[in-house]
Amino acid sequence: MKSIAFRYGIYAGLLILVLAAIHVFVLMPPNISWEMAEVVGYLTMLLSMIFVFMGIRYYRDHENNGYLTFGEGLKLGALIVLVPALTFGLFDILYTQVLHPSFSDEYMAYQVEKIKASVSANQLDQKLANLRKNMEMFGNPFIEFLLMTVTVYVVGLIVTIISALALRRSRPHVA
Repeated sequence: MKSIAFRYGIYAGLLILVLAAIHVFVLMPPNISWEMAEVVGYLTMLLSMIFVFMGIRYYRDHENNGYLTFGEGLKLGALIVLVPALTFGLFDILYTQVLHPSFSDEYMAYQVEKIKASVSANQLDQKLANLRKNMEMFGNPFIEFLLMTVTVYVVGLIVTIISALALRRSRPHVA
């Protein structure tokens, strides 16, 4: 099971790396809106999780005699998802800290404008203070890595649960 998890995790990690690179170097503002960039980011995570389904299916069909319990699928998928989650977390740090260090400032400016356009004047100061506090926390590379890794892992776990349910196949009962 571990070799399958590692192999399909590497496939998912490579795909998320390629898709993330395309995302940040081509599909980011000013080329597209910040809202669309966020959608593309989640789509990147979701598309890379195709290898979770494929890995679980491979295990069921080639290693487990065509059978799979929900628990086996969940365990394998959770292992597969580790690689793309960590890969994305590392890529995000590389991008925001080295390749595009002004990213946080640009995103902050976008969020400030969004808040100014959506709240009343008496709510503005509180909302901006909350935003600054969140951006300050997110400015810590370890917190940023952790947040991005957990985000991908949660998306992957959702795909894992769906895949394990869809692919489970019980052994026939012998009377």
